[in-house]
Amino acid sequence: MEGIQSFLPIIIMFAIFYFLLIRPQQKRQKQRNAMLASLKKGDKVVTIGGVHGTIQDIGDDTVTLRIAHNVNVTFDRGAINSVVASSNEPAAAESKEAKEAKEENK
Repeated sequence: MEGIQSFLPIIIMFAIFYFLLIRPQQKRQKQRNAMLASLKKGDKVVTIGGVHGTIQDIGDDTVTLRIAHNVNVTFDRGAINSVVASSNEPAAAESKEAKEAKEENK
């Protein structure tokens, strides 16, 4: 009985570390991997170095960003920190067609 009581504080500390540190970090890592997997051409992104650009080409491990007119830079896919604006090219085309159809009906 005394042996279990001596290990009880260590077990409680491990549980606290798990719920306060390990589990939230795993959740953030899953979100980041999902974000990197969903990158597509036309997305506006920010790199870990603070470079803003638009994705021009995507490879398995690399991403080519357009950071200025006629200035394309190739980065490692893991260097993308966040997506600022996602490209909705098909949705934009559909909404444009819907607006035109509404105007024709008037």
